[in-house]
Amino acid sequence: MIRLFPAIGLVLVLAACSGTGDGNTDIQPQKDTRAVDSVQDTVLDSLPDTPGETPDTPSDTLPVAPETTPKTDTTDTTEPPPDTVEDTLSETASDASLPPAVPLSGFGEITGACGVLSPAELTDESPYLYVNHLDLGDNPYDDEDLEFLTAGGQEIWSDGNAGGNSIYSEMFAYELLHRCELAILLKTETEVEYQATASKITDLLVEIDGTKIGVSVTRAVGWPRDAPWTTDQAVVLLEKKFEGILNSSAAVAPDDAWTKQILHIIAYADQHADAIQAALAEDIGPNLAADTIVIVTVSDGDDGFLY
Repeated sequence: MIRLFPAIGLVLVLAACSGTGDGNTDIQPQKDTRAVDSVQDTVLDSLPDTPGETPDTPSDTLPVAPETTPKTDTTDTTEPPPDTVEDTLSETASDASLPPAVPLSGFGEITGACGVLSPAELTDESPYLYVNHLDLGDNPYDDEDLEFLTAGGQEIWSDGNAGGNSIYSEMFAYELLHRCELAILLKTETEVEYQATASKITDLLVEIDGTKIGVSVTRAVGWPRDAPWTTDQAVVLLEKKFEGILNSSAAVAPDDAWTKQILHIIAYADQHADAIQAALAEDIGPNLAADTIVIVTVSDGDDGFLY
C-alpha cells in the first residue's frame, strides 16, 4: 500500500455532527453522533504508519491545515436563502468590509467544516480533505421545495445532467459549496466544453474566491443502505472518481479550464465517511489523488432521496 497523506502533504480538517433516523431501510436509519474537533486531535497525531504502530517522530505526523478566519455571524437565519452572492452580501453584512456569515441559511442544517477553503488551498498543488454534515431532519426534500434552494441549485435542476439519478446529489453538493464557500455556479454538467468528445466530464463548474473550480460529485452508499461499508469499497469508488477527474481536467476546453477540482462525496452515514478517510490515508497513491480537494458531506435525517 502507498500511504497517501505524508507522501503528498494531504491536509485533513474533520468536523462532524450528529443526525437521526428511524432504522427502517427505506428511511434514514439512526446515524452515529461524532464530534471531531481538529486535525491535530483526531487524525494527525494518532495515525500509525502500519496497524498497531504509533508515530514517534514528527515526520510521521500529517501537516496542519492552514488557519482560516472565522466569518462574523451576522446571518438572519429566519429569512429565505438569497438568490445570489450579491444579495447575500447586502443582507448579511452590516459592514461592507465583512464577509457574510456561513453557513448561509438554506434547506437543511449544515455543521462541521464550513467556510474553510482558503485561496491557497484553491490554487496550490496539495490535496485536502474536509468533512461536514447536512441534517435534513424529518422533512425530506421534494420538488415543491425547489424555491428554497439557491438560484444555482434551481438552475442545476432546470438544466438536468448527462444521465443517471444523481441530480439531487449534484444539487445539494452545490448548495453546500454555495452556503459554506460562497461558490458561484458558472456552468452545469451539460454546459462545460471539452476538447475531446470521448473524455470524462465533471458535474459542475463554479467560482470560489475568483478561482474556477471543477466539481465532481459522487455518493458513498451500499445496499442495504445501512449495511457495513468497507475500506475496500471506498477504494473502488475513489479510484474511479480520481481517474475521471484526471481525465476531465486534461480534456476540458481552455475557456472552461479550472485550477483544480473538488471531489464532493455525499456519504450515507459516518461509517462511509470513515471508510473514505481510511482509503485516502492508506490505499490511494499521490499521483491518483493529485491536487484534488475532497469534501465528504454526511447526510443525516430523512435523506433517502439523495441516494
